[in-house]
Amino acid sequence: MKKKNILSALVTTGVVLTLAACGSEGSNDANSETSGSAGEKTTIKIGASNVPHAEILEFAQPILEEEGITLDITTYNDYVIPNVALDEGEIDANYFQHIPFFEAAVEENGYDFVNAGAIHIEPLGIFSQRYESLDDVEDGATVLVSNNQADWGRVIGIFQEAGLVTVKDGVDLTTATFDDIDENSKDLVFEYENDPALMTTLYQQDEAELIAINSNFAVDQDISPIDDSIALESSSSPYANIIAVRSEDAEDPAILKLVEVLKSKEVQDFILEEWDGAVVPVTE
Repeated sequence: MKKKNILSALVTTGVVLTLAACGSEGSNDANSETSGSAGEKTTIKIGASNVPHAEILEFAQPILEEEGITLDITTYNDYVIPNVALDEGEIDANYFQHIPFFEAAVEENGYDFVNAGAIHIEPLGIFSQRYESLDDVEDGATVLVSNNQADWGRVIGIFQEAGLVTVKDGVDLTTATFDDIDENSKDLVFEYENDPALMTTLYQQDEAELIAINSNFAVDQDISPIDDSIALESSSSPYANIIAVRSEDAEDPAILKLVEVLKSKEVQDFILEEWDGAVVPVTE
């Protein structure tokens, strides 16, 4: 796989685990570090969000070592840089984004990426310092939502399931915006100017009646999506988090083995035990 170093200064929060690995003896080919024949050591450089993605990868590290694969993990507290890093060859794969976000990023930026496999779902939750349930919400309440448009349909879906809004006929929730809301019985005001990483702070500071938070940011701040949210996205959500790679590496044996291990029962059991339903493995 390609290697470039032009983005190293851009990494917001990087934790790189540098481990020795050797490819084909005497080879200088750009792919020599990530693919090879049996008995060779292989390294995958992968970017991930801190929680839960990097923690899942760290659990899988020793399992992959037994398969001759070393994970070189860089963590990011950002939703843009990991895809730029993958496109530029700074990393070989990333693990931080759900499918609608991935598809929107590919379309908008022209990335030559593929979805190498869905690993888990992080249910998005609605949190409040003022209400115990969506049934208690008063007319005109403000709902703070992140500026990540790929998540807007998830938020709308939660309120639709609660009977507080409906969407126009024919609208696909995975691409819905707040302009697609047809009926809004409580006259809820949706505001969506803030970065996803700021939503936990806005909740802790009680900046609005209702605040939508992605589970990975919640658990990173010791906020339990299960215990602290007043409404949680259904487990049937289509927003699975995936391993993304460049198209040229879709069939790389090391990438295929990475996905296989991450979808193994051992890793799935770890996910269920570690996050108690706040993170749910994809089983198919």
